[in-house]
Amino acid sequence: MTEQSEGERLYILGHPVAHSKSPVMYNALYERLGLPWTYALADYAELDDARAFLDARDFLSVNITTPYKPLAFQAATRKAASAQLAQGANVLVRKDDQLIGFNTDGDGCVKFLELAGVIFKGKRVVVCGTGPTALSILHACAIAGADVLLLLSRDKERARSVLDAYLERFGKLANATIDFPAIKEGYRSFREAYTKPTFKFGSYTTSTGALGSADIIINATPVGMKPDDPAPFDTGLLRPGQVVMDAVYASGRTKLVADALQADCKAAFNGGGMLVAQAVASALIVSDIAEVKIPYSEAELFNLMADAAGFDCPRA
Repeated sequence: MTEQSEGERLYILGHPVAHSKSPVMYNALYERLGLPWTYALADYAELDDARAFLDARDFLSVNITTPYKPLAFQAATRKAASAQLAQGANVLVRKDDQLIGFNTDGDGCVKFLELAGVIFKGKRVVVCGTGPTALSILHACAIAGADVLLLLSRDKERARSVLDAYLERFGKLANATIDFPAIKEGYRSFREAYTKPTFKFGSYTTSTGALGSADIIINATPVGMKPDDPAPFDTGLLRPGQVVMDAVYASGRTKLVADALQADCKAAFNGGGMLVAQAVASALIVSDIAEVKIPYSEAELFNLMADAAGFDCPRA
């Protein structure tokens, strides 16, 4: 254990975050590791207050949720490719005088769905939303081997401009350095994820055919956080055989998940398992930077944190 590991403070920043399971997950891990670290809520309704919190840097690490991922990206003095592509950071780690930004949304989403038996290679994937979470998931699906990736929004032109900007950033990064190899069989290298998939855009009303023919549909919008929220699109388009995921979990079974189950979709999940997989990725990033060894496998970490949160989701 390094001196830096003594008495560190970690937070989840966003609004609202009272429902967050992050504190109970991370505190369970740090208690198991015997670390004197504390993880708490940082709930700020005002942008200026959230900015002041980040500027103070009185923390080892912060996880960031809606609506402050773009703010965290701006605050980062160093930005991982995952954050650059998403234009938003959901993890900030303090290292000396640097604040390093990452985005683990996509990695967490894909890893959880793979744990649940979902295969991305060769599949048609629809991602609803145009924020950092949606872009991070879109990118992770491309890396995982999806052949067609469709970004949807209420506004088709909004989806077009966001996708175009993402692809411009992706192209620059893909061609600026040596290629990062595929991390496992069936996955793509960083550059292949840019050149091989077909990227498309649309709106919920202009892409009804694509919604009906998709293999995997992921809602990466905040719609569903409140119990009475509707689904982001006409769920009458859902069909058996599809996998549906809602990235939010605050209200339990969202309208989208309930309708997917009623439509006899192959599987439907809320964001609980994704949150756990993100937490695993975040914990490993923080421990690496803080030079603290975690003597558990990713599967063991997932199970420990999922149990702490009490999520009814597949275990590793």
